[in-house]
Amino acid sequence: MTGIAWPLNVPVLTDGTVTLRAHVPADIDRALEMAQDPQMVRWTAIPTPHTRQMSEQFHFEHVPRGWNEGTAMGWAIEFEGRYAGNLDVRGTEPVVDLGFSLHPDCRGRGVMTAAVNLAVDHVFVEAGREVVRWRAHIGNVASLRVAHACGFRLHDPVPALLVERDRVLDVWYATRHFGDAPLPRTTWLDTTVATDAFVLRPPVEGDLARWAETESDTQSRHWFAQSGRTTDDVRRALHRSWWLAAKGERATWTVADPHDDRFLGQIVIDGVRESSPEIGYLTHPDARGRGLTSAAVRVAVEHALDADGLDLRRLELHAAVGNAASLAIAARAGFVEFGRRTAAEPLGDGTWADLIGFERIR
Repeated sequence: MTGIAWPLNVPVLTDGTVTLRAHVPADIDRALEMAQDPQMVRWTAIPTPHTRQMSEQFHFEHVPRGWNEGTAMGWAIEFEGRYAGNLDVRGTEPVVDLGFSLHPDCRGRGVMTAAVNLAVDHVFVEAGREVVRWRAHIGNVASLRVAHACGFRLHDPVPALLVERDRVLDVWYATRHFGDAPLPRTTWLDTTVATDAFVLRPPVEGDLARWAETESDTQSRHWFAQSGRTTDDVRRALHRSWWLAAKGERATWTVADPHDDRFLGQIVIDGVRESSPEIGYLTHPDARGRGLTSAAVRVAVEHALDADGLDLRRLELHAAVGNAASLAIAARAGFVEFGRRTAAEPLGDGTWADLIGFERIR
C-alpha cells in the first residue's frame, strides 16, 4: 500500500468475531474510559491524568504517523460491534515490539488473544518480520496470560529494561518467531481443587497480607531461615509464582477458607518438569493445630501424582530434624524416608539441622 495514506493503508483483519481496523471518532468515548481505568494506569505508561484531547492525539496523530512513515502498525480492536481496545506493533527491523490494551468490559473473554494472533500473522506473512517481542511489567498477569495463550516463548525476566514515569522497571519478556504455532507452549499450572474444609487455588494479591504474616511468624522464622519477609518481598514471590506457573515449572496453591476465601496457608510443588519435584508448605498461625495442612497436603499430593492432575511419577519432601509438625505431615501424606543430609538446613537461630528426605512414588 505504498503511497496510500492513513486510514486507507490500514488493513482490516478479522477472524469473524474480533476485528482489527483503523480508529474512528466514535471510538474516543470508550478509549478515554479505558485510558482512565486503574489497571491501565497501573500497568502502562499512559499519561495520567488522561484527557479526551490526549486520546484524540494518540489515535488520530500518533497512530496515523506510524502507518504513514512505516515505523509502526496500530489498530483499533472491535468486538461485538464496539471499540474494545488498541494493538500496535512497533519497529522497522526484523524484530518488532508488541503492545496492547483492552477496555475493562471486554477482558476475560479471549478478545486480546484473538487480536494478537491476527496481528502477529499479518506481521509475519505480509510485513515480513521474523520475531515479535512482548514485554510487560512484572506482575501484569493478564498480559502474561495473553502472551502464553498466543504461543510466545517465555524467557528469563529482564531487570531494569524500562523507565516509565521516572520508575526503573523489571519486565517479563517473551518472543514469538515466524513459524511458531499460535498455541501455548506449556501448561499453565493453575488448577483449583475444592473440598468442604478448604480450597486449593492459585495465589492472588489479596493473599499478600496474611502470607507475609505467615512468613514473619516466630515459628516460621525458626524453621525457615529465609522467612520474615515483608509484604513487598512476598509480592515479588507472588509474581514469581505466576511466572513459573505459566512456564509449567511450579504449582503454587493458596489453602483458602471455603467460606470467605481467607489465606490459611500455602502449598508449593517445585521442579514439576524435573525428575524429582519437591513439595513444601506453610500454615498461617491461626490455622495451625487442627489438621488443616495435613489434609491439604494429602489432597495436593494425590492431585500431583494423578494422571489427570500434574501426572508426576515421584515427589519429594524435606523436613528438618526437630520440626515435629512438618514430619507428622509427611507421615500422614504417605511419604517414606529415603535419606538424611547432615547439618543441611539453616535455622533462624543461626544453627544447622539435619534434613530428612521423604518420597512418594506413583
